[in-house]
Amino acid sequence: MSISPRERVLMTIAHEEPDRVPVILGTSNTTSIKIKAYRKLKDFLGHEGPDRWIYDWPELGTVIPDEWMLSKLGSDARGVFDAFPAHARERNSKRPAHSPYIDDWGSGASETGPDEWFPDVHPLAEATTIDAIENYAWPDMNDPSRVAHVRAEAKRLHEETDFAVIGTPWLLFPFERAHAMQGLDTFLMNMMAEPEFAQALLDKIASLCETLMDRFLDEAGPFMDIVKIGDDLGTQTSLMISPEMYRSMLKPLHASMIRRIKAKTGAKVFFHTDGDVFDLVPDFIEIGVDILNPIQTSAGKMADLPELKKRYGDKISFCGGIDTQRILPMASPAEVAAEVQRVGSILGKGGGWLLAPVHTIMNEVPPQNIVAMLKAVGIKGLPPV
Repeated sequence: MSISPRERVLMTIAHEEPDRVPVILGTSNTTSIKIKAYRKLKDFLGHEGPDRWIYDWPELGTVIPDEWMLSKLGSDARGVFDAFPAHARERNSKRPAHSPYIDDWGSGASETGPDEWFPDVHPLAEATTIDAIENYAWPDMNDPSRVAHVRAEAKRLHEETDFAVIGTPWLLFPFERAHAMQGLDTFLMNMMAEPEFAQALLDKIASLCETLMDRFLDEAGPFMDIVKIGDDLGTQTSLMISPEMYRSMLKPLHASMIRRIKAKTGAKVFFHTDGDVFDLVPDFIEIGVDILNPIQTSAGKMADLPELKKRYGDKISFCGGIDTQRILPMASPAEVAAEVQRVGSILGKGGGWLLAPVHTIMNEVPPQNIVAMLKAVGIKGLPPV
């Protein structure tokens, strides 16, 4: 009996081995592909489909592959996104050419080259007081234009397709959003020098995120299989903050969000966090994370896949693991296939591994290597590489 994509994903998360490893591509900013790589992939596959950006935000540079492409690549899931509020979309559509893109929070990015943008607009860069937080013009998370389309799209995917449905509301979670509001170095300094202010900022952001998540799940909750959240916590060699600081300042906020999600839907929780977060995996399990992404194998102790699987493989599922720093951009197709087989032989044993790149497929990745990655897990109908 054949297995549907949705069944394949859910079996894997339940630590069963389906007919093949599930592929998770194109469902969020952390599992999709940048525009230059996408265009090269379309050329390689002979596809003339349109370019569509996540959140209709070209400055982010990440596409939502069209249905032809998602099917061709064997993706077992489809994403449901919210939207930037209508006023922010209109404002940015009318801004002068090459001027910074400013999102609904007031943070943004400046153009550094063709299709290249850098996040350098930080509206609270100078703030260190509670008054500065209370007096800031925070976005309205109850704006109905954010979720007006969500119920119909989630219901359609759930009832009319057999793909796993992943909800991905646009949430830079408290830590990452604080970086956007203040700048990374500034906020990290404030966590040490102004901890009361830093905690108040994190709490305010978390409250706004919870409001948006509530609105999103009020619309889509019954139709979700997975809900994606995340907060980047690691670097190439370590955590950005100590485990103790994480547990005192951020873990309660993550736990609260996960409780809210699980109160509103039976969906599994997908948590994205880059870098070496090995020491926090028990914390993620404790607060209810079901799927950890992206398993950055180039970062510190996350490279020790046998130990990761041995310690935690029966308690959490892993999504990702295919290196985007060296393997996908620079290896040969044969080397890519060998790496997929290596990762799969470790993380996929007994289920619990969903194939994805380590974060978004970047512009430097050749299409042959994307195809090689997918052919290595049995996706049919792709051209030779």
